Amino acid sequence: MSMAQGLCRDCFEPTPEGAERCPSCKRPRVIFHKELHTLTIAHLDCDAFYAAIEKRDNPELRDKPLIVGGGQRGVVSTCCYIARIRGVRSAMPMFKALAACPEAVVVKPDMEKYAAVAREVRKLMRDLTPLVEPVSIDEAFLDLTGTERLHHASAASSMARLSKRIEDEIGITVSIGLSHNKFLAKFASDLDKPRGFAVIGREETLSCLAARPVSSIWGVGKALEAKLARDGITRIAQLQQMEENDLMARYGSMGRRLYHLARGQDSRHVEPMHETKSISAETTFMRDISNAAELDAILWPLCEKVSRRAKAAGLSGQTVVLKLKTADFKTRTRSQTLPDPTQLAEVIYRTASPMLAREAKERTSFRLLGVGISGLTDGDIADPPDMLDPDATRRAAAERAMDRLREKFGDLSISKGRGLRK
Repeated sequence: MSMAQGLCRDCFEPTPEGAERCPSCKRPRVIFHKELHTLTIAHLDCDAFYAAIEKRDNPELRDKPLIVGGGQRGVVSTCCYIARIRGVRSAMPMFKALAACPEAVVVKPDMEKYAAVAREVRKLMRDLTPLVEPVSIDEAFLDLTGTERLHHASAASSMARLSKRIEDEIGITVSIGLSHNKFLAKFASDLDKPRGFAVIGREETLSCLAARPVSSIWGVGKALEAKLARDGITRIAQLQQMEENDLMARYGSMGRRLYHLARGQDSRHVEPMHETKSISAETTFMRDISNAAELDAILWPLCEKVSRRAKAAGLSGQTVVLKLKTADFKTRTRSQTLPDPTQLAEVIYRTASPMLAREAKERTSFRLLGVGISGLTDGDIADPPDMLDPDATRRAAAERAMDRLREKFGDLSISKGRGLRK
């Protein structure tokens, strides 16, 4: 049996197998794995990102439960690990969060500050490799294949050094997942949080996944998880025993995804996205508009345009963003985060339209309307079947059928009735 290779995450010195502490610095943060220095695909996830920045900037918050959120939607954007222990979760309504943790300190999000820190982190990642693929503001994939000679270190050692550098220079902590593909690297980064470093090698792939719940598979949302549970499938091990054709017969194209990811198979490459943060479309009116129905009629074709761009780019977005500019040039931005990423015009419209209706109630005159999606991720995990809402599933199927007709006969070959409104 081959020996596990060890690495100290504080001083980066080799550590002999079985040692509880690093022989050089005497610290206990050592990691062992026999494939440690041969794996090159990493996923970096900032720990409780917004909350960590607020605690960094205000030391008085260090030992207190902290919630970042509130504002227009009245929900938790994120929270520190102290608050998580008390039962607070992201996207939880604020009244529930404060009921679970009444002593929590609530801070409103400062997205400009968080984006600036994210750029700092990304710059340090790109010092290691140009192959950095942002997933969201606080996480990214890195491909360090071939960097060993440049940095005189394995990918594992480089990622350990990066983690320490982010902590020392920026003042926040990160968790690292290291494996042989993107799915497993992301999976690993969730195994040892916060300030973690987890490794999944080729030999242990099946066994590592087997006992985990199906919700651990990237793209399996609550609706699909419920459908799988009704079919008696709750663990990845059960998916590993099923044939691809059987899964596709039950769950369509998602069945293929379940088959391969349950076995840890992922052929996607790390693709630099050049800081793409959103996909949007907007229009400036020839005259100011205050009528709600007129504004809503303009919204739909913008949603279709965003949807087409997302589908063409193979991307989807978790957050729908509405943008308005008033007659006196003041900009209003509203957003809503979805349970699952989307690239469907119908979902974008049904999310943006109520936000627009709330703004139009004031009879304010607007000169610009825009809509978009942010929190971009892969298009192949967009819009999973919603077994709890058959109508939503039918609407999605109808839109995809319209897409196929437009691809064959042109964009003007078919349209929805709301697109014909004046």
